Amino acid sequence: MSGKLRLAVGEASRTACARAVLRAGVDEATGEVLSPAVLARRVGWCADLVAGMVAALVGEHWNRVDVGVLAAGVDAGGRRLPSQAWMALRRLGWAVTAPVGVRVNDRVVRMAQEQAGRALRSVKWRADVTAGVLAAWPADPRKRTPAEWDHVRASIPGGQHLPSNVIKGRTRQAVTFAKANGRLPVDVFELEGAPRIGRMLLLAACDRQQATIERCDTGPAKALLRLQLPTRPDPRGYRDWTWVECRISLPSTVPASAVLHLPTLRVTDGTVRADMAYTHAVPKARATGHSVALGVDWGLNTLLSAGALRLGKDGRITALGAGGQFRAAGVLAKQHRLRRHSERLHAKADQYARLLGGRPDEQLRAKREVLAGEIRHVSARRQNLNDALAWAAARWTVDQAIAARATAICLEDLRSMEARGMGHSLNTRLSQQVRGRISDRMRHLAAEHGIAVVTVPARNTSKHQRKSWL
Repeated sequence: MSGKLRLAVGEASRTACARAVLRAGVDEATGEVLSPAVLARRVGWCADLVAGMVAALVGEHWNRVDVGVLAAGVDAGGRRLPSQAWMALRRLGWAVTAPVGVRVNDRVVRMAQEQAGRALRSVKWRADVTAGVLAAWPADPRKRTPAEWDHVRASIPGGQHLPSNVIKGRTRQAVTFAKANGRLPVDVFELEGAPRIGRMLLLAACDRQQATIERCDTGPAKALLRLQLPTRPDPRGYRDWTWVECRISLPSTVPASAVLHLPTLRVTDGTVRADMAYTHAVPKARATGHSVALGVDWGLNTLLSAGALRLGKDGRITALGAGGQFRAAGVLAKQHRLRRHSERLHAKADQYARLLGGRPDEQLRAKREVLAGEIRHVSARRQNLNDALAWAAARWTVDQAIAARATAICLEDLRSMEARGMGHSLNTRLSQQVRGRISDRMRHLAAEHGIAVVTVPARNTSKHQRKSWL
């Protein structure tokens, strides 16, 4: 981390992340300039070493007992486990080593333990939800009775506030397992299996002996990342590791006064991408005492409708202006077209899988591989479109709040909305997953201006929109 953040009165620290690209590097030992392809190859070698150790560590402890021990937060002596995942795993004695004949330093092992610890910690919530669903298995999994809904929510920690679609999704997953195996799964570890390990370098788990980052002397818009990378895919000794300098152009969203943290490196399509974490000062959002708020309502054809309201000293609520609407009909139409196209491709891929049935058919297998590539391409297009739509809608909402001088944004909570009885096409359009992304982006942007984002229960908000934010 470069420097220490200083906060003034009325300010709070905020940690965010921005994406950057490592376009070149310089080997400090030889002075050789590394092209993007060479840099991606060397980062990929290190990521492969880390991913192999992560897979071994996760596979060894992918069970209910070990995950429960890690989630308990205390070691055998009753001491509290550190928040850093790699330190917690070492406290528990969960060690991992590099392959035979390969030499890595302790910081590379830290990255592997950090990634494995995060994966094992994150599965605890899914394990509790799955255990609650299996413990309160209904007579008809397709439709629970009100009593069965109360039972399953009581069986899940925090289940009273859990969206029903999460419980239904876990139920469908268990039903699929039961059809294939003739019985229900024992737990989530049998239901899901060990996760796929991503190729990444979590440099946040390292110290200055493995990686450093600081702003360049030429200006605050650039940062200098120094890290040790292998010169071969199977380094035999420490001589096969050299320091590499990489200059990074920071995005404009990173303030000049922000404190930089060591990034996470990923190799995507032959390019090294960095998730740049940084901490900066923002105005502290108030929890109470709001007099002007922006109410935001979801729609079908009109994605967002917003209006500013003022709370007077006499308790009277006054609307400020006529409000505004965020229309994205063209983007939504393209989104629905890509969704239908993706559904057809998946149906065709499933049909190919049924026709193969374990029989060797090279021609059909080749068609299936081509279809799998097209599915990945369409999925990437849908993801990029949803991200662009989420950022645009969130930016518009926050701009409306700034223009109205509102200190709070009241957003209708539709996380558990499930449209039914209006046809397959309209049901899917109403149950848009992009709403969750918009909400996350909205909180991200609102925090920069000290604006609080409050979720309002969706019950009766269409009738009583002006009163819902009180």
